[in-house]
Amino acid sequence: MAKTVRAIPATISRYTAAPINSRKKRRVAGYARVSTDHDDQISSYEAQVDYYTNYIRERDDWEFVRIYTDEVISATNTLHRDGFKRMVRDAMDGKIDLIVTNSVSGFARNTVDSLRTVRQLKAQGLERDVA
Repeated sequence: MAKTVRAIPATISRYTAAPINSRKKRRVAGYARVSTDHDDQISSYEAQVDYYTNYIRERDDWEFVRIYTDEVISATNTLHRDGFKRMVRDAMDGKIDLIVTNSVSGFARNTVDSLRTVRQLKAQGLERDVA
C-alpha cells in the first residue's frame, strides 16, 4: 500500500512569531560599548552608533528601535552597564526582536554573563546578529 504524504506549509514565522503571510517588521536595536580608559575609543563609540543606526534603518524588513550604549572603564561584567541592562529589560518586555552588535565580546566579555543573557533572551524568542 502506498501512503500519501501531505506537506503542511509553515504558518508562523520563526523570527517574528507572526503569521507567515504578514508583513510585520522585526524590531531591531543596536548595542555599542567602548572602554573609556582609552582616548581613541571616543571615535569608535561614535562610529559604532552611526554604523548600527544606518545598518538597521537600511533594511526594509526591520524597524529601528534604538541604539543602546555603554561607556565603561571595565566591561568584564554587566554590573555597571546601564545601557546593556536597559536593552535586556526592553527585550524581555517584548520591545525588541533582534539585537545587532559588533562581536560576542562587544556584547559581554564575561562568558558567564554572556551565556546567561543569551539564554535568557533566546528563551524570550530574541535573536542576536553580529554586524
